Amino acid sequence: MVSPEAPLEKKKLPIAKLVVVAVVVLVGAVLVLRGVDLGALKERAFAFVRELGPTVFFGAMLLLPAIGMPMTFFTIPAGEAFAPRLGLGPVIAIALTVLALNLALTYWLARYALKPFLTRLLARYGYNVPRVTAENALTVTLVVRLTPGPPYALQGYLLAIAEVPFGLYMLISWPVQAAWGVGAIVLGQGILNGNFTLAAAGLAVIVMVVGVVQWLRQKIAKRES
Repeated sequence: MVSPEAPLEKKKLPIAKLVVVAVVVLVGAVLVLRGVDLGALKERAFAFVRELGPTVFFGAMLLLPAIGMPMTFFTIPAGEAFAPRLGLGPVIAIALTVLALNLALTYWLARYALKPFLTRLLARYGYNVPRVTAENALTVTLVVRLTPGPPYALQGYLLAIAEVPFGLYMLISWPVQAAWGVGAIVLGQGILNGNFTLAAAGLAVIVMVVGVVQWLRQKIAKRES
């Protein structure tokens, strides 16, 4: 039997992510040095997003992360973009519903529509698809979803291609991703709106999620040792 840790042994330096971060920092520094009003720039950007409307925004949130865009591109700005109009609670509720639909879409794409292509893609980047049985399906799903490293979409690809049962996939994936999503939405609105109490609440949610994830990983490691 292949160990449930098998798909997560890849430890290549995330060059692409580092380049993106470096470019963002460089662009920000250049704008500041040139006297660009970043506050006004942010307001224009959010005015554009609000003009597109929640249907377009959450529609993009449903589709784009299934093909690799980070989910944080949507959760971080969602509150600031639409909470003034809809309220923070409804924004969170809509985002979590869309997240569930996105998880289902990712599973369908990886298991049925794009399985050959995605299998080759995973192999190219060093990810081994775990061998799932009735006995280890729960452990494999938990390990993949709780291990930092594989991006959000790749986690879903691995589980779907490994043919983890859809019900189990959703039962584990949605609560884990929903917890991260709530923390990111609250933290994002707090930071972007200058509300440090809200930002601290969002950060507290994320810290709590990290603590629970680490505890669960330790429990799984002890059980597998």
